[in-house]
Amino acid sequence: MKLKEMLVGLEGLKVKGDLEVEIKEIENNSKNVKKGYLFIAIKGFDVDGHQYIESAIKKGATAVMIEEGCDVKALAIPEGITIVMAKNTREAMAIVSSNFYGNPSRKFKLIGVTGTKGKTTTTFMIKEILEKAGKKVGLIGTIAIYRNGKKIKDSDRTTPESIELQREFAEMVADGVEVVVMEVSSQSLKLHRVDGCEFDMVLFTNFSEDHISPKEHPDMQDYFQSKLKLFQMCKTGITNADDLYGAKIPRLFPDNNIVTYGIDNFANVLAKDITITNSYVDFKVKVTDRNERVKTCIPGRFSVYNSLAAICVAQKFGISPEVVKEALVTVRVPGRSELVDNKKEIPIMIDYAHSPESLENILQAVKTYTRGKVISVFGCGGDRDTGKRPIMGEISGRIADYTFITSDNPRTEDPQKIVEQIEEGMKKTKGKYKVIVDRTEAIKEAIQMATKRDIIVLAGKGHEPYQEINGEKYPYDERIIVNEIMEQL
Repeated sequence: MKLKEMLVGLEGLKVKGDLEVEIKEIENNSKNVKKGYLFIAIKGFDVDGHQYIESAIKKGATAVMIEEGCDVKALAIPEGITIVMAKNTREAMAIVSSNFYGNPSRKFKLIGVTGTKGKTTTTFMIKEILEKAGKKVGLIGTIAIYRNGKKIKDSDRTTPESIELQREFAEMVADGVEVVVMEVSSQSLKLHRVDGCEFDMVLFTNFSEDHISPKEHPDMQDYFQSKLKLFQMCKTGITNADDLYGAKIPRLFPDNNIVTYGIDNFANVLAKDITITNSYVDFKVKVTDRNERVKTCIPGRFSVYNSLAAICVAQKFGISPEVVKEALVTVRVPGRSELVDNKKEIPIMIDYAHSPESLENILQAVKTYTRGKVISVFGCGGDRDTGKRPIMGEISGRIADYTFITSDNPRTEDPQKIVEQIEEGMKKTKGKYKVIVDRTEAIKEAIQMATKRDIIVLAGKGHEPYQEINGEKYPYDERIIVNEIMEQL
């Protein structure tokens, strides 16, 4: 594609050189540049891409994009290389990528889901409903990228960088995908990763404190404002009426067509008569024109909210109540309150909870509906924040009826030292516990202790199918481990 065609929609550019030059591919990582590429220099948090322009040109870049304010003379870009100067190269990269790949998001329905919690589960529920309705669906999110029912690859971030995102979209178009549902993080909105995307529907799950750090958001206001950008990009929206921040959205965007869902407050889609057990939730809700009893095998009150959000999407697509009910009862989300089927029928839940807040949330949630004991099995990753270890020990000791402190991705650290740090927090509580460094042995003892009235929460690994020890990832899928233990017993 000619460079000038890739720059359509960008204003305030300054150019030196030939805009008729043919571009084979776009890159913002100089290591991946080849002959005929456009290299885009991004000022990152730790690294400034302008330092790598010389390297990109040596590798064959025929054009470079730089940001206003950089010292052009100091860059010493040779004659014959086309230079494009943009006000913001992150923003420009998104538009250029979208143009280069043929503006793929115009060729399918795009649904964006944002919020602090529930994004992953909600996107999986929407995907399941749409697929059951016969649609060809793509999913992009925290766990993986899926296309037409197949997992394409694991994700390394919630929302990919704009070049990768548009490339994925183009592949989805080539595969005949009709609807793409995607998690949109606040960071991706703030860093312009989804600029150039044409959303057909956007959804806001909830909002609470998270991602406040020097490299993310300076404060809660910035975090919320970043999420609101999604509603500036699309007129059709869905929001949670029970969430303090979500409830503000219809007033903030009076010209948008926004549908609300909830349990406690007035909403367009309202759940009533809710039953929560340790293996499912069910509730009454008006789907299209009649009241239906809907069930999902992801227990917890939050599952009602996620289901309601997915039902709102289904209604926009005119999907029948029968299809919605069938999809929600069968949906499983890898490592998110995921119940493992087992021959003893003991409720065993795998959850990705690996921070103090997420561990507290999942344990509190299961505590509210479990008639028997809550048995917690968790560890903390090595080479990561050591301060959270005693805090998580204290949380599990306070909420769970019994805790097994064990190993979880020790990486280059001594697993024994990690569990000892967790134990420091546990000792501040009256909680009963046992330290078993071998994770499989810990899971085995938890299963031997449990009855059908109890629930075992295997926290931390979630969708990860490995244990990382001294730089190596060893196969470790907790679903397989649980069923192997069951066979032995």
